[in-house]
Amino acid sequence: MDCSREIEGKSVHDPYCNWPNNKIQRSQRCVWIPGPVIVGAGPSGLAVAACLKEKGLPSLVLERSNCIASLWQLKTYNRLRLHLPKQFCELPLMSFPLEFPTYPTKQQFIHYLESYAKRFDIRPVFNQTVLCAEYDQNLGFWRVRAAGLKDEECEYVCRRLIVATGENAAEVVPQIEGMEEFGGTIMHTSKYKSGEVFEGKKILVVGCGNSGMEVCLDLCNNNASPSLVVRDTVHILPQEMLGRSTFGLSMWLLKWLPIRLVDRFLLVLSWLILGDTGRYGLNRPRVGPLELKNLSGKTPVLDVGTLAKIKSGDITVCFNLSICTNNVTFILLCHHLLQCLFRCIQRF
Repeated sequence: MDCSREIEGKSVHDPYCNWPNNKIQRSQRCVWIPGPVIVGAGPSGLAVAACLKEKGLPSLVLERSNCIASLWQLKTYNRLRLHLPKQFCELPLMSFPLEFPTYPTKQQFIHYLESYAKRFDIRPVFNQTVLCAEYDQNLGFWRVRAAGLKDEECEYVCRRLIVATGENAAEVVPQIEGMEEFGGTIMHTSKYKSGEVFEGKKILVVGCGNSGMEVCLDLCNNNASPSLVVRDTVHILPQEMLGRSTFGLSMWLLKWLPIRLVDRFLLVLSWLILGDTGRYGLNRPRVGPLELKNLSGKTPVLDVGTLAKIKSGDITVCFNLSICTNNVTFILLCHHLLQCLFRCIQRF
C-alpha cells in the first residue's frame, strides 16, 4: 500500500482529520493544519510565525480583526510613540529601518510590522474570533473553534497551539455609581484618538499609567483642562538617564548588579532629575520599580513631559479617590461626570 492510500485509510477512522488530498472528507468546517495554529496577529504572533517559517515549519495565524497589529492600528491614540528605543522593540530576524528615529511613531511601527509580515510571507486569516480551544488527549490534537463575521464556525485541528493574544487586548470598563444618569461623554482610552475634540473642556482621566499620563499631556497640548485621578502609588521615571534610555541603562546594570541595588540607583537619579513626585500626589511604592514589575507586572511610568504639566498646574492630580475597580485600566470622562466625583475634586 503506497503512502497516499495509507493516509486515506487512516483518515476514514479519524473524524478530525481533513487531509488536503483526501477523497473522503468530513465537513468543510473542519480544517486540518499541518503546523501550529497561532492565535493573534500582533507583534508576538508575527514573530513566532516568522521564526517557524525560518525553520521550515508552516503555521496558520488566526486574527479576530481585519488587520495585523489591530491593537496598534485600531485602539491607540494618534500621538503614541514607542516608549522604549527601537532596538529593544524590533522583532527577530529584521531590524527597524536606519532612518527611523530612536522612538518610532505609531505609524512607523505599524509600517514596520506590515513590512515584516510581507517579508516573511505571513498571511493571517482575518475576522476569525477564536471561541474555544480544547486538547483531545486521546487523539493528541488541538481542536480550535473560531467564528467569522457572519457567525459561521470553523474548527481548526492541529498538533500545536500558540496563543499570542497580548495582555491588553480587551478593555475593562468599571461600573461607577452615577454613570447611567450622566449625560456627557464617557470614553475608554481604546476609543481615544486626539485631544482636539476636547479643546476648552474639563476632562477627568481615571488612572495614571503610561497611557493615562500621556493622554493628559495630549489634552493639555490641545488646550483642554485635564484632572488625573490617582488611586494607587506609582513609580515615575525619566525616559532617559545619563544620556541613555532608562530601560537600556537598567538592562545593562542588571548584568552586573542585583535588582534591588539597580532600583536604588534608578530612584536616586529619578529624584535628582524629576524631584519629589510625592509633593504632587504621586507617591512611590515601597518596592522599587524593577522589583515591582517582577512581582506584580505593574510597569513604571516613563515620563514624556506630563510631570512638567503637573508641576505647572496645567494638570490637576486628584489622589486617594477609590473609584476604579482596576487600577490598570482607566476611562476618559468629562470632568463633571459624576456629582460625587465633582464634589471630591471641586477644591482643586
